[in-house]
Amino acid sequence: MTAREVDRLRGPILRSVSRSFYLSLRILPRALRDPLSLAYLLARATDTIADTAEPPVKLRAEALRDLAGVIQGTASHDTAAGVRDSFSPRQNDEAERALIEALPDAIAWLDSLDESDRREVRDVLKKINKGQTLDLERFGASASTSTSTSTSTSTSTSIGALPTSADLDEYTYLVAGCVGEFWTRICFTHVRNFSDRPESEMLTLGVQYGKGLQLINILRDIGSDLRQGRGYLPAEELHSLGLRPEGILENPARVEPIIRRWREKAEDGMKAGMDYACAIQSRRIRFATALPALIGARTLALLRESGAAIFERKVKMPRAEVKKIMSSSAVKLASIKSLRETFQRLSR
Repeated sequence: MTAREVDRLRGPILRSVSRSFYLSLRILPRALRDPLSLAYLLARATDTIADTAEPPVKLRAEALRDLAGVIQGTASHDTAAGVRDSFSPRQNDEAERALIEALPDAIAWLDSLDESDRREVRDVLKKINKGQTLDLERFGASASTSTSTSTSTSTSTSIGALPTSADLDEYTYLVAGCVGEFWTRICFTHVRNFSDRPESEMLTLGVQYGKGLQLINILRDIGSDLRQGRGYLPAEELHSLGLRPEGILENPARVEPIIRRWREKAEDGMKAGMDYACAIQSRRIRFATALPALIGARTLALLRESGAAIFERKVKMPRAEVKKIMSSSAVKLASIKSLRETFQRLSR
């Protein structure tokens, strides 16, 4: 594994597949940046395999299982090359195609990490891959029959749904909450006097933070997901309102109580993220950790303002606003006071 190959992975490839997380990662010291960046790239690669539209669900599930085996060290590197050769030509997005083509290099980078970091990367990917597999099993068949359109009233012939709120909570933990744990353990390993809170408290806050970020992603993508056959709002909550997933797009205002409940949980997650960040001693790491919470707070405010329109279009924070947050917070050296004031302003 050459330094040039690693630089390409942690630089152009990571930047091309991550709009906001890359902004945090590039601020971190290299001891943190490498395992965190690699874990993100591997998670994004396995997610790309699972979401590739053309192959049958069975083939995607097999490829996801095979790639997960390579990551865990139970399958040969040739398996990663096989997944690359099968799936890279199927990617319409240039950045995702480059990521899949770089899979063997990413696995080689994983092998080059020290044992402790490699173990942590494998542990978090094991949980993420479980969440991705559950997602594929629940929604793969319904998504394959969906008809993607730009209108809010067109739905797939079948929309899957998570059965209960506990299932949604489990899903957000597996694909994002566990990342908060991973971030915490990596930082406590590599950064002396990382936090003024004990590791146990930071782990709890980190999980809540990660789950909140994933809920924001779900709310941002709710309309397009429904049109592709994915319904993340729990079926038990929909049934309490006399609704089925197929009826949401026809009358989105009826699900506002459910949307509000999960939006408030996401808001609690962003507050936990700010508490987490403000407990960090290093201003550099504090700012990198707080940035997703700041972006998340503003995104949640935009979601509140959009109302039922979130089912028609994806809500996202303009890039110019992100740059403004970064520049203003950097000028103030990410002081705890300035971060909290910025968070409160963006939350309104």
